[in-house]
Amino acid sequence: MSTYSTRGLNWFKALSAGAAQVVGLPASVKAADGQLGEQTVRFLAVVADPENRFPRAQNGEVGLLEGWALAKAVDAAIERDRQSEHKRALIAIVDVPSQAYGRREEALGIHQALAGAVDSYARARLAGHPVIGLLVGKAMSGAFLAHGYQANRLIALRDPGVMVHAMGKASAARVTLRSVEELEKLAASVPPMAYDIDSYASLGLLWETLSVSQIEQPSEDDLTRVRDCLVAAIKDTRTGPSDLSSRLGARNRAASSKVRELMREQW
Repeated sequence: MSTYSTRGLNWFKALSAGAAQVVGLPASVKAADGQLGEQTVRFLAVVADPENRFPRAQNGEVGLLEGWALAKAVDAAIERDRQSEHKRALIAIVDVPSQAYGRREEALGIHQALAGAVDSYARARLAGHPVIGLLVGKAMSGAFLAHGYQANRLIALRDPGVMVHAMGKASAARVTLRSVEELEKLAASVPPMAYDIDSYASLGLLWETLSVSQIEQPSEDDLTRVRDCLVAAIKDTRTGPSDLSSRLGARNRAASSKVRELMREQW
């Protein structure tokens, strides 16, 4: 029997309590319009759906339905605020184990579905919508690229179950022809190979990390801390540029910064 995480769903329900649910989406994609303090926001999450007609997307993976549904929900927010000076913030609650791997997904263009979600998030960010990613569980592979990675600010909860990487450990071991144990030893000295949040933070990609007492089912104190942090991130975003340049300042991204500098000089 498959087991799946309910963190994303639990945090979505807790943060969006009392918010207006967005209709017309598949069961695996949740969206709701509400308030965080004085900020108008749209909460978005991809959750497990054991009844998903695509078996590879039943455990919270981002597949065909999920990619296009995220794009639809984000595009609708852009359209609603097109004439507004104060664009609503988009809160991407991230708990995604991977993109959906399957023959049907490949044949029906999962690359286009996920690219559609990326494009919508990027257009929202460039249009002035603060996009905030809240990592409450796994943020893996193409799923994270499609849902969360285009955020102006990324916030991660401190917990061993909150992990970021291009692929799972077993898959990475097969691709690199190493054992999982060998990969873990390398990760101790090569931050981009690690899965833990501290290593990811060392790359300059996180705006904030937060400790909570009940990550599986947040307490009221947990919700207060996270809400306050989300509001602070939204306000910080509104005062800065809409690009992702804030991610390039960390010591472990020095080479990335240098490459971009040289490319600008040459072009």
